[in-house]
Amino acid sequence: MAAALNSQVLRRLRILLSALKPGNQVSRARPAAAFGTSVTSAKVAVNGVHLHYQQTGEGEHAVLLLPGMLGSGETDFGPQIQNLNKKLFTVVAWDPRGYGHSRPPDRDFPADFFERDAKDAVDLMKTLKFQKVSLLGWSDGGITSLIAAAKYPSYINKMVIWGANAYVTDEDEKIYQGIRDVSKWSEKTRKPLETLYGYDYFAKTCEKWVDGINQFKHLPDGNICGHLLPLVQCPTLIVHGEKDPLVPRFHADFIHKHVRGSRVPGKHKGTRSQDLLHLMPEGKHNLHLRFANEFNKLAEDFLLGKHT
Repeated sequence: MAAALNSQVLRRLRILLSALKPGNQVSRARPAAAFGTSVTSAKVAVNGVHLHYQQTGEGEHAVLLLPGMLGSGETDFGPQIQNLNKKLFTVVAWDPRGYGHSRPPDRDFPADFFERDAKDAVDLMKTLKFQKVSLLGWSDGGITSLIAAAKYPSYINKMVIWGANAYVTDEDEKIYQGIRDVSKWSEKTRKPLETLYGYDYFAKTCEKWVDGINQFKHLPDGNICGHLLPLVQCPTLIVHGEKDPLVPRFHADFIHKHVRGSRVPGKHKGTRSQDLLHLMPEGKHNLHLRFANEFNKLAEDFLLGKHT
């Protein structure tokens, strides 16, 4: 018993010392409870900016949560940070540059902003000394995950994405224009982001996001990352809410068709491949929040190999 306790103490000490190594530049850490159930919050220097992240759990399987447009770990992934299995997983939720607490700088949307986010995300996890990582990407975070998996295949273990699209259509453009004015959002959706950013930054950045995502509409086939999908090698679970008002079903089908890791071959010769496109009939865009228990179990089972 004493030996086991000493081993745990040494492991925790190594984690702490690793966080304090030069280059990590931890600016704040906020233990919330006993180790294993606590959530720590810190910033590290990555690619010329200081990226904020939250971390919880002590499992060997590292999982990065990637938020959507204007999102952050705390606004987008509360049920996942609190309830994903902390003995099996080490969960990290990041704020992309210009979002959440990863400010300054202010958020901007150059033509390669998704590629920039993908590199930032991978380099963050490498800075935190994770050898390999699985991705849970929502909406814009799903696009970032697809690009990261395509460009850094040896580093990505598995991936779960939902609410993502690989290209922009006329229908999408109309949807984006419909959310441009944040004063028209429901108070329930608007309030957490307004509290996080203040109204002016929130409103201005949403307008910039709409312009940023619409720039892909002017490329051939409205392409964001469709050309990269065949390069994704990792097992990929695609989840889609059939009542998603922001991302139509055809986007999930397209990703499923072109990411071979979302179609697992049968275990025996002649058996059918396993379909890793999971539809949630009542799910909307925020299905991981509205149906958090169902989503968390789905994600955990997939990451632990129970789907294959």
